[in-house]
This record gives sequence, C-alpha cells and structure tokens, in this order.
Amino acid sequence: MAAPTLQQPSFLLANLKADSTTKPLLQRCQDLVKIIEEYPAKELHLIFPWLVESVFGSLDGVIAGWNLRFLHSRSNEYNIVMDFLNPSGPMMKLVYKLQAEEYKYEIPVNYLPGPVKACIQEGVLPDCPLFHNKLQFPLSGLLTLNIAFNPFEFFMFNFAYCLITPKNYPPGQHGSSTDSAYFVLVDTYLKYFLPTEGSVPPSPFSDSRGSVSAPSPRSSSVSFAGYGVHSPSLLKHHIFHQPSVNADPAAQEIWRSETLLQMFVEIWLHHYSLEMYQKLQSPQVKLALLQYRLSMSSMPCQPHAPPGSGTLHTYQEPFSPTEEHVLVVRLLVKHLHAFSNSLKPEQLSSSPSAHSHTHTSPLEEFKRVVVQRFVQQKLYLFLQHCFGHWPLDASFRAVLETWLSYIQPWRYTGEKTNPQPEQNRTVPEKWESFVHENLLMYTKLFQVFLNRAVRTDLVNAKNALMVFRVAKVFAQPNLAEMVQKGEQLFLEPEHVLHHRQPRGYLTPGQGGSYLSSRQRVVTDTVFKVKSHVYALEGQDCQYKQMFGTELRGAVMKLIQIIAQARQTAKRISDHSSEVAANQSFLSWFGLSSSDLNTTFPGAEPEESGECLKKTHEFLDRALENLCQIFKLNQGQLTQLISNLGSSEDDGNNKQLPDCIQSENGLILTDLGRMQIINGLRRFDIHYQGDPELQPIRSYESALLVRLFYRISALINDRFGGHMNALCSRPDFLGRLGRHYLTNPDCTTKLWQSPTSRQMLERSRRPRLSLRPLASYRTILLLLLFYMFGALLSLGPISSTVLLLVGGFLYGLLMTLFADKLKTH
Repeated sequence: MAAPTLQQPSFLLANLKADSTTKPLLQRCQDLVKIIEEYPAKELHLIFPWLVESVFGSLDGVIAGWNLRFLHSRSNEYNIVMDFLNPSGPMMKLVYKLQAEEYKYEIPVNYLPGPVKACIQEGVLPDCPLFHNKLQFPLSGLLTLNIAFNPFEFFMFNFAYCLITPKNYPPGQHGSSTDSAYFVLVDTYLKYFLPTEGSVPPSPFSDSRGSVSAPSPRSSSVSFAGYGVHSPSLLKHHIFHQPSVNADPAAQEIWRSETLLQMFVEIWLHHYSLEMYQKLQSPQVKLALLQYRLSMSSMPCQPHAPPGSGTLHTYQEPFSPTEEHVLVVRLLVKHLHAFSNSLKPEQLSSSPSAHSHTHTSPLEEFKRVVVQRFVQQKLYLFLQHCFGHWPLDASFRAVLETWLSYIQPWRYTGEKTNPQPEQNRTVPEKWESFVHENLLMYTKLFQVFLNRAVRTDLVNAKNALMVFRVAKVFAQPNLAEMVQKGEQLFLEPEHVLHHRQPRGYLTPGQGGSYLSSRQRVVTDTVFKVKSHVYALEGQDCQYKQMFGTELRGAVMKLIQIIAQARQTAKRISDHSSEVAANQSFLSWFGLSSSDLNTTFPGAEPEESGECLKKTHEFLDRALENLCQIFKLNQGQLTQLISNLGSSEDDGNNKQLPDCIQSENGLILTDLGRMQIINGLRRFDIHYQGDPELQPIRSYESALLVRLFYRISALINDRFGGHMNALCSRPDFLGRLGRHYLTNPDCTTKLWQSPTSRQMLERSRRPRLSLRPLASYRTILLLLLFYMFGALLSLGPISSTVLLLVGGFLYGLLMTLFADKLKTH
C-alpha cells in the first residue's frame, strides 16, 4: 500500500478522524506508522493532541479511547496496541520526533491533582519541578490557567491520568486488572525508563540545541530566582523556579526517567488536603519548624507550636481510589524498590568524601534517593487515606499488599539467597536505616490497620488471611526490634546539632538536594527519625508508640476477637458437618428437608469446608505471630483463650450476645452489636407462631399446603371440642389422642415475648395437621409405597388400609413405651 500523499495538516487530521470511525484498528495503526515515518514534525505537531486523546481518552472521560484498562491479552487488538505503544514503538517515536523541536501542549490546571491545582491558584508553586516554568497566563485571567508540557510530559500525563479518569465503558467487559493492556504498559515503561540493569536507551532523535525541557532538581548549584513569566506576575514572592539546565549534559541521561516517575507519583498519589500539602511543602513553614525543633532542647518546657505548624483539614479533595488504581501503585512501589536495590555495592558503600570525587552516573545517584525523595511522603498519605476510607471487605487486600510491599524492600533485592522458610528469614541489619527513616509507615499504619481489624468479620477466610499477612510480616526476626529502636530514638530528648549548615537542612521541596546528602554534616540518627515524623505528621503530632501500653491493650482486644472468631468458625464447621451427616438418601435427588431453623446466621456461602479450615489455620498462626511481635505471655494467652472457649461452650454452644436485662427484656450492648455483626455470637431464632402458618418451604408444594390447611381447618373447627375432650383424658386413649393431635416440639422452653407466648398457647390446642402430606419427601414415599403394593398385587384401597393400620400400630407402640423411652 502506498504511503499517503503529502497534504495539508488540516486535511490530514480530518482524514485520520474519518478513518477512526470506518477503518479497523490494525489498518489505522499501519497508516499511523507510515505517517509518523514520512511526515515532518511541523505537520505531526497538529495531530498529536488528537492522537493522544484517541488512544487514552479525554481527560473528562467522555471519550473512552482504546479502553486500555479493559483490553486483555485474549483480545485480537491486544498485540496491535502493545506494539504501537511500546517504549520503542511508533507512538514513542512520534513523541521523540516532536520533542526535538520543543513543541508545547497545554493541559488545563483544573485537571491537575487537587492540591497542586489549589496551590497554583493560590499563587504557591508546587515543589515538584514538573510544574516549574510551565504556567501559561491567558488574557481572561486565572479562571482558565493552563500548564504547557513538552511532548514527552504531555504523553505521560495523559497515560497516567487514564488510570483515574472515570469513564463509561461498554457493558460486559470484565477481567483481571493485572493482565490488562494498561497494567502491562505501566510495567513495560517502568522497566524501560527505570532499568535495574544497564542504562536508559537514548532517544532516536537528538536535539541539536541540547536543551532539556524538564528542569532537573539534582544540581545543588542551581540558583533560585523569581518566577520568570512575561506577563505581570500574579504569584507570591515565595515562588521559586529552576532554570533550564541546558549546560548539564548528564541531565540528558535520566530526564525522561525523572519525568515519568514524577508524573506517575503526582497523578496517582498526590491527593490529600491542601493545608497538609502547604504545611509539608512551604519553605517558610519548614524553616520555622526546623528552627523551632532545634531550639526546643534549650527550653525547660515546650512552648506553643509556631504558626502554621498545626495540621489543618478545612480542604479535602474528593478522592476514592479503585482497586485497579491501588494495584498499579503497588506495581510502582515494587519496581522502585527493585530499581533502588540495583545500586552497585561500591556506590552504596562509598563514603561521602569519596563520593564527591568519583564519577557516579546520574542514574546511579537517582537510584540512591528515588524512594525517599519521590515516593515516601505522598505514598504515606495515600495509604493513610485508603486505610481510613476503604470498605471493610476483602477488596482491602490490594491496599494491604501495597503497604506490605513498601515496608519490605529486602524482598526486591534480586539476590539469590539460600532457600529457607519465609517466617525464619532475618531482616538484614543494613535495612535498619530504612526502617528508621520510614518509621510511621510501620507504626502509624499498623495502628490504623489494628482499628480496621477489630471491626472486620474475621470468620471470613479472606479477612483472616489479611490479619495473618500483617502479623507474619512484622514477626520477621529483627524487624520488631528495629521498629522499637526507631521509636526509642524518636522519644529521646531533642539535641542541639553542632556545626549546622542552614542549606544542609533543606528538603528538595525547598531547594535542597538529597543527591548531595553525602556532603552534609548532619549524621544524627535521632534528628533523622524526628525529622521524618515531624515532616509527615506535623510538629504538634501526638505520637502513639507501637510497643506502648495503649496499643498493647488494643492488641489484646484483637487477640480476644481472633479467639472468638476461631470458636465461631469451629461452631459453623461442626454445624455444617452435622447437617451433612443428617442428610438422607433422598438428598441425592434434592428432596431433603432443609429446615430454616437449621441455618446458621453467621455462615456465608464461601465459609464452608476448606474455607473454614483455612480460617482456623490463618487465625492460629496470626495469634502465634502477634505473641512473638509483642512478647506476650503464652500462659496468659492460653488462659484467655481457654476462658473464652469455656464460655462459648456454655449452653451447648448457644451463648447469647452481650446483653443487659431490663423490664422490657434483653437489650443489646455495643459489644453485643459488634458480636452479631461479626458473626461471633447469635440469638437462637426459632419459629414461635402457629406451625400451620409457617412460610412455605422449598421442599413443599404450595398448592397442597394451602389445600390441606383449609381441609384441616374445617375439621378442627367442627370437631375441636371432641379433640379437646379426648386429649384431656388421663387414661390410655387420652395419651393416644395427644400423640396424634398435639405437637411435642411446643413443649420446648424458649425465650418468649408476651405476644409470642399467647400465640404459643393457642397453637398447643389439640388439632389435626395435614401439612406433612404436602412435603415432596412424603409424596415420594407414598408413591414408592403404592408402587411396591402394586408389585405385590395390592390395589390402592388395600395399600391405603395397610398404611393406616401401620400408622395406628406405630402410634400405639409409641404410646405404650413412651415412659420407658423418656427414662432412657
């Protein structure tokens, strides 16, 4: 097929839009490949925004694009899309071709993450260099502010935003999020631009001017100046920017890696209150907090917190991440750990003085600081939001595993270690500094998880698994000791650090550099831990120790709930086994009587058989791990569980929920409500009304139930007096009458309200009940009996007489030997 002839860009764009509705995807991609190869950047520039929108969809979600999040490998278009969007594919070739010409593409500020958007509108430039020197001031004022991105930034912004855009997808598209085209592309881009081995492949199109559109925040020698815009500045005096680093050839090596990571983190993780954002990022507040913190040790008591140091919550962006969103964030976390851990040992162990004189590649220095600088703060607040707002169901597993992946960087070292049980793997000592510098990730989020766990149904195997997973991770040898040591360092009194250099304390958000951390004089571990906690929680935070008395009590409460859930799981399992053992041969035909009163209200469809065995196993191992983490006394724990077990066994495993007795009956307490919600205890619910008026069961014929009820009602109304007289006799005939005309189940003593007690008195009157004849089981037995009689040459009348005689003899024998049976 010949390449399309050269034509005006407007005609080219119009033709592409027309082809998008008529041609199949394969042919459209083939045409685009030829256009990208043969057309100059000047003409490709005009179709680029439309092409990006047609692939990823519009930012407002109206246009769905190629539905990358719902495109799976079993689709015929999967390979076509993956080849076109590959990091070395045609689409990225178009990006590089436009990048070499320094074209700009605008994104409305309204589509930026809420905190970033609000900061820009308030005149405070965000700390992320991604938004520096890019603000476009329209003539109409601040209402339509735009951010001008270069082609690579524009492409990555739309790709990242595709994950959080609410879109109306066609119905019937279901599948796992982890095998979608979008998920695989994220993984591919991360491996390509953040390689664990080798370096980032160079761009096929080099810019002759050697300029880099994305300013690099690495160099500590970069000067700070006012925000350089041609229009009158509307931004406040504390907005800084970093000029283009055209003179730094080393920046060319990793600017795409930094841009991709910054875009992913900002779009996916940067969602929390504006005041929290300003408090964490404002240079003035940071410096004030630093001076305040360093002067505390010289004061006999702590003064009031400086202005601006408190945590404010007057603004909150509406943000509800999906499970797919969290899974992609976990993929990012895992790869960043692997990327950071691929740092060469000689670079990792080099001294600060030696480091300053060695020629370390920018990629290696990037690996050294990528987790702490780019991810820690925003991921902490993202996880804290998810922990507090996620529903109490099994879908929380995605959030949980993201958290556990971050706090276990040693799992992603790529080292070939000797195979040993995961439970016995000791956390290497070299990770102690990581634990200390991420202390809140371990302690604060563990406390929030604990609050969730005590409100979760732990009888469910999926919920029990999550408790076991957390306990298993924290029970790794050395980890609890490292966390406890970090807490002790934080609780030590403030120390005055000598030989301070004001520049050395600045975080990257204030112009400081993590990459020059080896040159800093500050080596005080106490200061590092305190700075970490204050930076994330604020100077006025009330820190609760993970190994303190208060949390120990919460852990004991969780252990009690775990023990109750174990008992409930065992009770459900035993109940299910009894029901299964009582099923008759007729259950093979689906005709067994499954009484409603035998249904256990704490059971769910997935909580039977193997699931209950797994629940018991998970909870047992979680108890062991919790005892190991918090050094609990095994004797006290055994006594607690045994006391709970004995109380559960009272009353034939039918202990009531926690209640208080009042003149109107039992009233549930808060503990009792929690026990019912979690299925830990239950009321024994039995039908106490007229047995003849019970709901029609699945094993009964509705027509026959209603017919026999009318017949029996007529008989009872007509001969009710004779039945009462017969059953009132103390002799043998009276006992025989009571056997046929009264319900022996009504003699069971139950908790009754006054209304149900009156109804029960009426139902105890002697009467004839024909409802058992409406059961499918009874009908089948009668049919089998008459068929057997026919084989013996007995007619229907003879079989009926034989049946009535047999029933009478059975009742006669039961009446004669009733007293002996009771004594047995």
